[in-house]
Amino acid sequence: MRWLKQAAGLVVAAALLVGCNSGKQPSGARNKAPAGPTVTVAKAEQRPIPIEIDAIGNAEPYRTVQVKSMVDGQISRVLFRQGDDVRAGQLLFQLDKRPFQAALDQARGKLAQDRANLQNDKLNAQRDEALLKQGIIPLQTAQAQETQAHVDAAAVQADEAAIEAAKVNLGYTDIRAPIDARAGAILVNLGNLVKANDTNAFVTLNQVTPIYVQFNVPETDLGAVRDKGVGRLQVNADPPNSSEASAGTLTFIDNTVDPNTGTIRLMATFRNQDRRLWPGEFLNVQLRLGVDPHAIVVPATAVQTAQQGKYVYVVQADGTAVMRPVNAPRTYRQLAVIASGVNPGDEVIVAGQVRVVPNGKVNVVRTVPVEPAPQQATVAEDGNPATGVAR
Repeated sequence: MRWLKQAAGLVVAAALLVGCNSGKQPSGARNKAPAGPTVTVAKAEQRPIPIEIDAIGNAEPYRTVQVKSMVDGQISRVLFRQGDDVRAGQLLFQLDKRPFQAALDQARGKLAQDRANLQNDKLNAQRDEALLKQGIIPLQTAQAQETQAHVDAAAVQADEAAIEAAKVNLGYTDIRAPIDARAGAILVNLGNLVKANDTNAFVTLNQVTPIYVQFNVPETDLGAVRDKGVGRLQVNADPPNSSEASAGTLTFIDNTVDPNTGTIRLMATFRNQDRRLWPGEFLNVQLRLGVDPHAIVVPATAVQTAQQGKYVYVVQADGTAVMRPVNAPRTYRQLAVIASGVNPGDEVIVAGQVRVVPNGKVNVVRTVPVEPAPQQATVAEDGNPATGVAR
């Protein structure tokens, strides 16, 4: 019996020992801190960065002409196709000339008749003057004959003016292009009767080389734009999803700020020899004001937005991520320009912010360089590639 009691005591001691050991952890596991979220960082840098204003603009024809008739008539010829490039002076339409030629011939006949009457009345006036000196006819008769000669002279002048008007009207039957332009849709056909200065145009001509691009900028930038002045600021414009931007020059600053939008309208002129820009097309526009030689930049993905404003996460030397408010007024080729809140050399988180807890630890797995996005090729005004400013 005594050996059974000893065995039972050993079992109870073993159970107590197992229970005590089950509540303990190895010292290595107890001292190991939980790992933070993995993030990618970049170091803020100071470098020269162009100062640009981004805007949405649209192309406008350099000149627009609505072709109409100056006289009533019937279209006898259409001498171009819609969509053609036409030259200044090129014949576009012809009206039936016969009624106008007949009017001119009639005016010429009337002039010949009145000239003959004038010649006859002048001779009669000379005879009456001689007879008056001889006392054969009264003064009233001589004066009447002289007056008739003056009336015939006025009629001749009116006939000459009528001939000039008939010539002008005959010339209006040839409708020519006043400018080098691109023709739109033809809205009249052969045989149509047209009226002088009718509401509807025959065709609309748009000059597209050169071409205007109009856009609006905030009134806060007006001072900087005016300081540089027209003719000295480069403007880039490119259609959406385009790989190239055309370069032009600022040529117009409107004289009034729109009080409803707080913006002012600007216009730039592009030579557009390659016709990449088309009237009515919406464009991405960049106006270059200069270069900031000491700009602090970080990748644009580092800047986050909250209800309180923009901020970045700065990684401290001990691996702690600190939320820091920043003033980032603009971007340049996917780089955020920081006016305040970040210093050169600060490590900012550019990827993985969604899992970061403010003032919590992070695990930096990658550091990326601060480089602008690849620059778009810029087409200069002569149509050749140039190193202009791109977004």
